[in-house]
Amino acid sequence: MKASRPPHHTDQEIKPLLDELVAGTAGILADNFIGAWLQGSSATGNFDEHSDIDFAIGIQNDLSDNELSALQNFHPRLYSFASPWAKHLEGSYFPREILRDYNLSGTAIWYLNHGKTKLERSAHDNTIVVKWILREKGVVLAGPEPSMLIDPIPTEELRLDTYRTYAKWGKVIVKNPDEINSHFYQTFAVLGYCRMLHDLTEGQIGSKRTGAEWVKSNWGDEWHDLIDRAWAGRPNPALSVTRPADPDDLRRTVLFIQEVLAEARNALASFGLEPDSDSNAA
Repeated sequence: MKASRPPHHTDQEIKPLLDELVAGTAGILADNFIGAWLQGSSATGNFDEHSDIDFAIGIQNDLSDNELSALQNFHPRLYSFASPWAKHLEGSYFPREILRDYNLSGTAIWYLNHGKTKLERSAHDNTIVVKWILREKGVVLAGPEPSMLIDPIPTEELRLDTYRTYAKWGKVIVKNPDEINSHFYQTFAVLGYCRMLHDLTEGQIGSKRTGAEWVKSNWGDEWHDLIDRAWAGRPNPALSVTRPADPDDLRRTVLFIQEVLAEARNALASFGLEPDSDSNAA
């Protein structure tokens, strides 16, 4: 695996694309533009050749019809930019008030999905976790430090939000394992639940690699092979998403998720926290 190297405005492999993203959005949004930042693995670490580039654009107010139309024309052009990274951009446009207040997480905002060219309404990035990453570790491309725009997020809220998100997904997976029956989603789930348990226990957001190593160090060796295969399975996501998961790995992933969520509930209890009943056990 290559060494961790978050992409930012001094990374010569990615700089021209990020410059184009900032110039294009700032030009379209004019006075509505606040700033542009990187989050995700670009901020938390362990960004590598298999990562996507997660961005956030701050705006004063929600996009007007004219701004949205111009951005819907801009993003397909950016997708065709002369860089392979152009097809791996993912991000959202955060109105100032929604960005500031973690209590407004869950509201749908304009979002560009990985590998897509058109914005859609989604709460995908409007989460407490993403706001924490932006505030604490966000990489500035343009504008102010995001910590100037985002209210501090209490650790207990971060822990609860982390658990609720993964408990909800876990219920779906346990009920119907076919939800992750591709090589890509099965390995993604293993690494995601590793990171969830690390983040909840430590009270801060780390990378998938950090989570995987943390679980291997803090648990027994029962799951080491599953975790190692999940990490090794990250290359070529466009291909791996079309291949069924290994049946035994899929079966064990469901068991792993149930064990992680049980451990997460124990960790919450040790901090005096109780998730709501709707997010309890998978």
